[in-house]
Amino acid sequence: MSGDEQRGLSRRAAWAGGDNFISRLMTEALARPDLVSLAAGFVDQQTLPAEATRQALDALWADPTRTRIALQYGTTIGHRSLREAILDRMLKADSLGPGGSGPTLDQIVVTAGSNQLLHLVADTLLNPGEIVLCAAPSYFVFLDTLANVGARTVGVEVDCNGIIPEALDEELARRKTAGELAAVKAIYVTTYYDNPSGTTTTTTRRQQLIEIARRWSHENTIYIIEDAAYRELRYYGDETPSLYALDGNLDNGEQVIHAGTFSKSFSPGIRVGWGILPKRLVGPVLAQKGNVDFGSPHFNQMLMATVLQRGSFDRHVTGLRESYRRKLDATLASAEKWLRPLGIDWVPATGGLYVWLRLPDAIDTGLGGSLFRRAVSEGVLYVPGECCYPKEGYPCPKNRLRLSFGVPSVEDIVRGMESLARAIGTLG
Repeated sequence: MSGDEQRGLSRRAAWAGGDNFISRLMTEALARPDLVSLAAGFVDQQTLPAEATRQALDALWADPTRTRIALQYGTTIGHRSLREAILDRMLKADSLGPGGSGPTLDQIVVTAGSNQLLHLVADTLLNPGEIVLCAAPSYFVFLDTLANVGARTVGVEVDCNGIIPEALDEELARRKTAGELAAVKAIYVTTYYDNPSGTTTTTTRRQQLIEIARRWSHENTIYIIEDAAYRELRYYGDETPSLYALDGNLDNGEQVIHAGTFSKSFSPGIRVGWGILPKRLVGPVLAQKGNVDFGSPHFNQMLMATVLQRGSFDRHVTGLRESYRRKLDATLASAEKWLRPLGIDWVPATGGLYVWLRLPDAIDTGLGGSLFRRAVSEGVLYVPGECCYPKEGYPCPKNRLRLSFGVPSVEDIVRGMESLARAIGTLG
């Protein structure tokens, strides 16, 4: 954003400006409708639950009293029956009994997607210049959200099991030495099938993260923001307890902020997410939310509650997992066939929507690098890894990229992977 454009605007407007690479990717896709997009993190258009949603709408519409309630304002914290359903699902997923160490109903806040929850938390916790330690790489949309509130993002090294505890400890020690420990307000992790890396944080690592956050909370609480957007999209392996559940066993649930959503597992158009908050944060977050919207769209909440009550959500997720499992298998099989011989490796994802590639060191995958234009000319689009790294801390490697298999068909995935291999092969 130029100086003339910034004149008269708030600092936050300036922080939000700049070159939006998502817009650039969309421009490429629109200019080349023949492109196979392995970039967009959207859900599969063909698996969207049209019939299940119609049936839920019919059921909601059949009761005039409930219809009028749905068409009225709701509460800032969210529709009670939806919050009860979310709580019930959370307790069952984490094998927690009601009244034990799990969350309570008044800790659950419904939002317009999990991104709104993340934004509200950032706005509530962070002053300009304060720090969030993030996995390197991290979800780039939240990195932009943090930049928009003037926060600093500091990357911490990861491996195939998530953030490396020793690296997190070392980063916190560096901040203490620099006199910045009091500025560290949170640690951000996507614990299930990370966007972009595909990693799932192991149970042992989750326990270590909580212990580290507690140990370094000298001058203020260092919260852990657990982004669980992809938890339902598990294709292989066993369920892993949430950070929130483990925190409840260790510290009465006061260290972890849990963000969830139905956008990836049911419908992004309905736009319903939620947060499970430490008790001390519920009031401040609701105050921020009340200033924004008085409560997320009530009709959407009652619709989603009806979907859950009818059992439609679980039936949909069962089919969705099978569809995405085939796509993940196709992506990995294609990578093994065409990319492995080129010296490329990847994180062995078991769920989610993403595969994270590491190319030979000499290949620059960035928007201005040699591979991006070559890949577009070959008919395939990807997300450059450089977009996914915090501004400070662990250095951004130039040879990473993210693939998303959510949107394209199996046939297009195979075609796109072969095209990507051709593009990389021309640079060898």
